[in-house]
Amino acid sequence: MTRLWKCGWFAVLLWLGLASHPATAAGPAFDASHRLLTELLRGHLTNGLVNYTALTRDPRCLDDYLASTASVCREQFDQWSREDRIAFLINVYNASTLRLVRDHYPVSSIRKIGGFFTSPWKIRSVKLWGKEWTLDQIEHDILRKEYQEPRIHFALVCAARGCPPLRTTAYVGSSLNTDLDEQGRLFFAQSAKNRVDTDRDTLWLSPIFDWFGKDFLVEGKSLPEVLSRWMPPADAAVVNSRELKVRFTEYDWSLNDTSKP
Repeated sequence: MTRLWKCGWFAVLLWLGLASHPATAAGPAFDASHRLLTELLRGHLTNGLVNYTALTRDPRCLDDYLASTASVCREQFDQWSREDRIAFLINVYNASTLRLVRDHYPVSSIRKIGGFFTSPWKIRSVKLWGKEWTLDQIEHDILRKEYQEPRIHFALVCAARGCPPLRTTAYVGSSLNTDLDEQGRLFFAQSAKNRVDTDRDTLWLSPIFDWFGKDFLVEGKSLPEVLSRWMPPADAAVVNSRELKVRFTEYDWSLNDTSKP
């Protein structure tokens, strides 16, 4: 009974047999396929950019999805596979970011959200396990600290054009490894963010690898060697055959909005 109570009062009602329709009584039940998020992404994305205007006009799908993830208790979450937990947290981060921008739209950049002393990543905007969390806590205190999966940096999208592109499908544990590798290849295919300049013997990388490059380091390998795994074959061949200077491209903080040129 105590364990059920930790999952919330509704779980207690279910245990007692007093509630038979969880989706009706307590909002949408959580669906491990993350179907609602996939529906939202497919309906509001174009080439990785978001139609925030449409999102503000039809908030139901996003709100329902985040209500369903907020209903998941920590004990339930902890019983899932590592891949299911990572996929869930990535989806919650991305969906919560979409809601944060939607609720402050129109803005030209996510950095416009928050007060003079508060960044958008430090606003308690994520409802999870009966608490309110910041986006920074989800990324740094939970995902990076507990799972040490560097490829999350290909998947977490902070609503800026400098980020990797949003996928049109939600992450699920069963295909997480494949999807994260695919995201890495998509990110390195964007030459404005990552590219090899053979004329100047320079490897240009997104600032993401300046900020979080240590997450990718493998003993005995340099950062370029590790990252070559996701680069286009021609770039990977250059990186693995000669020493290149590493420089970082400029991060584009403008909103990943389809309505902006």
